Amino acid sequence: QVQLVESGGGLVQAGGSLRLACAASGSTFSIMGWHRQIPGKQRELVATISSGDRIDYGDSVKGRFTISRDTAKNIVYLQMSSLKPEDTAVYYCNAWAVPEIKRYWGQGTQVTVSA
Repeated sequence: QVQLVESGGGLVQAGGSLRLACAASGSTFSIMGWHRQIPGKQRELVATISSGDRIDYGDSVKGRFTISRDTAKNIVYLQMSSLKPEDTAVYYCNAWAVPEIKRYWGQGTQVTVSA
């Protein structure tokens, strides 16, 4: 059974930093990453990292967020710096399991950035 368990969300002041972590289990994973969702808006890409360390970032977080991965342990990290109030959202970890090529989602973790 595939499980994704997120940790590290919370409340931070604008300009501060937070680190999210997501531990995946129950399969082998190719691409892992993070999306986020603000109430009333569509879920948007934050960052993804492949098993070959190819990285993609959403435009709104480039230069401020860094994604990394411990492939052996199936853990993906998101280091968030220079946080802005508009980064406030629920952050969802996700991972593509192989060989079934199915994406799984975590339960989400709240990140709140105060002005």
